[in-house]
Amino acid sequence: MAPAPTKSGEIPFSHPTTSKSFKTWYEIHGTLSNVSNPAQRPLVVLHGGPGIPHDYLLPLVDLANDYHTSVIFYDQVGCGRSTHLPEKKNDTEFWTPELFLSELDNLLTHLGIQDDYDILGQSWGEMLGALHAIRQPMGLKNLIIANSPADMGSWVAAADRLRLGLPANVQETLTRCEREGTTENAEYEQAMMVYYERHLCRVKPFPTELEASLAWLKKDDTVYLTMNGPSEFHVSGSLKTFDIRPDIHKIKMPTLLVNGRYDEAQDEVVEPFFQKIEKVKWYRFAESSHTPQLEAKEEFMNLVARFLGYERR
Repeated sequence: MAPAPTKSGEIPFSHPTTSKSFKTWYEIHGTLSNVSNPAQRPLVVLHGGPGIPHDYLLPLVDLANDYHTSVIFYDQVGCGRSTHLPEKKNDTEFWTPELFLSELDNLLTHLGIQDDYDILGQSWGEMLGALHAIRQPMGLKNLIIANSPADMGSWVAAADRLRLGLPANVQETLTRCEREGTTENAEYEQAMMVYYERHLCRVKPFPTELEASLAWLKKDDTVYLTMNGPSEFHVSGSLKTFDIRPDIHKIKMPTLLVNGRYDEAQDEVVEPFFQKIEKVKWYRFAESSHTPQLEAKEEFMNLVARFLGYERR
């Protein structure tokens, strides 16, 4: 269990696409510093999914415990402890990256850190983080791209290749359920678990942090289903055409790029970031898949701390 946060709360958030008001839940580990010091700059963590809340990223709390910094988690609207909107399921005009960019800006401003912060985004979280970075906000000093695609076409192609490595009966189940439109049944879920145990997280049983995030998803899949689709490689939602490759060169801040040998984000999926960002370092975890913060925790924390120039307590 992660240590208790220094502070937690809810931030009011509204969007012009609806008259309904939302709340963004957040928690801070460590103390936000009033002094501009790179070693104490807050790290804002963007979770994946979309719609899979922050719990599986809680190992990052170690950074606040071991170094003079603060780590900020939040659940994006539609999932976890933030406002849920099940009535918006399949509303692709509402669930857009722009909604979550606005929510991120609102969070930064509310916490008063918009002039000096770092971002670590994981999977969808770094698709969001990269879009934020492309806008070149003055306060964003460092970016960590963890296990994230530059475009969904490459992601799906890589997933299709990984899928061919699954047992034949598992492949048959996945294909049949997708063809028959029965991707919400237990049979499809069990077949997907075979894929997840190879390419999402290779720790068995799954760590409690990951199980907590997946439990939230099972409770409300509105955002995930609308933006992504029924599974990691059956992408039919609004992110199906996501492609930021033409704009990646606009990311100007120092960037750390991370993926794993068995990752859903295979090398060809993340390579555009390496090719087009001027100040970038690429680190590939030798025995990890999509969640190195769980699979190679110490190695991951040391890597992030070195990149961000943290000082041990």
